Amino acid sequence: MRDGARAQAAIEVLEDSVDTKRPPALCLKDWANKHRFAGSKDRSAIGDIVFMAMRLRAQSSYAFGQENPRAWVLGALKFGFGMSNDEIIAWSHDNEHSFATPNEEELKCFEKSFENCDPWVIGNYPKWLDGELQKAFGDNRGTELAALSKPAPLDFRVNSIKSNIDNLIKELSSSPKLQSEILKTPLSKIGARLAWSNGRAFPFAVEPAFLRGEFEVQDEASQLCAQLTGAKEGQKIADVCAGGGGKTLALGALTNNKANIIAYDTDPNRIAPIYERLRRAGVDADVRTDRRGIDTFKDINGKCDVVLVDAPCTGAGTWRRAPDTKWKLTDQNIEKRQNDQQSALKMAAPLVKKGGLLAYVTCSILPCENDESVEKFLNAYPQYEAKPIMQHLQELGMEYLADHVHFTKYGIQFTPLKSNTDGFYFAPLILSEQ
Repeated sequence: MRDGARAQAAIEVLEDSVDTKRPPALCLKDWANKHRFAGSKDRSAIGDIVFMAMRLRAQSSYAFGQENPRAWVLGALKFGFGMSNDEIIAWSHDNEHSFATPNEEELKCFEKSFENCDPWVIGNYPKWLDGELQKAFGDNRGTELAALSKPAPLDFRVNSIKSNIDNLIKELSSSPKLQSEILKTPLSKIGARLAWSNGRAFPFAVEPAFLRGEFEVQDEASQLCAQLTGAKEGQKIADVCAGGGGKTLALGALTNNKANIIAYDTDPNRIAPIYERLRRAGVDADVRTDRRGIDTFKDINGKCDVVLVDAPCTGAGTWRRAPDTKWKLTDQNIEKRQNDQQSALKMAAPLVKKGGLLAYVTCSILPCENDESVEKFLNAYPQYEAKPIMQHLQELGMEYLADHVHFTKYGIQFTPLKSNTDGFYFAPLILSEQ
């Protein structure tokens, strides 16, 4: 396919997404099934345009004065990929399958400046979220969210049970699929990173090191949140929102597979992949889901040194990986997640032993899912107290993070601008020994 035809395909994918209210990724898959002549490079290029359009949707809509897929795609080409007017016009002349040539009015829109725009235009987020994001980042919210609109790198966590970071980088660097240098992550000592340009299409799942269980894909902030639990060998540790097991695996590696780890999720389908991942990584964990007539946590109530609540959330901290989701977010979504968070905390609270840690984690930047959820829990469970976060960092030898995070009332917030990671939140809560 020619470039202009790819851009037109991106418009069609987004039109389908708008009309059917389905995720762009699903519409892209449907488009590919209907257009078998499109090869893998075509599908990848179309996907890049689609998701760049979602990253910059607010700016494109502002520049063109309208909300529609053509405006979003033209904005992606101009403001996202930095194409000149002449290049865009040349794409439109590629062949009969290209998008319509921009008219004089549209060409004028390309010259719009965003310098003095409202924060939601600068940051490319829904206007109705401005008040919530102001609580998080104040007058800098536009800049913070602009960083969250940029593509994310691909981060790996070495499985220290089977390898180390230097050996992993050496191994991956020999891959013929690697087109750019793989580097150590700056904050996590067990992480490696590929730039988006290479990482977006790097076939890590067929790498021998991955098949041997020597690494997993995990954002650096997610790695750090696992490390912030302070998990140690010999401890009893519960991961009560385990999902597919990313943090369970990290906890197993951090404890050298010498801790008693319980991995639980309410959804058996969501947790099902953990079995194969544990096997590959060489991590032992007691995997649990709800069973009729069985008290899932009876044997560990009041016995856990660490309980990790990787709480359900809107995923607002991962918008650079899934930019379309921010445009589908509603008040109802947030309210549901807040309720889910309190349910998860209520389930986790009885498991912690006196003096033990309840680690609350989200991949959100919204205070209503972070500090406000923690505060609601603390009001309902006075036997718990928020541990001073700087004290916690110092005890773990991780005080270096202070320069790379936002401090909140109860915890810390990672962001792409501050830490070049996804927007994870971490808060340490302690069960009083009284």
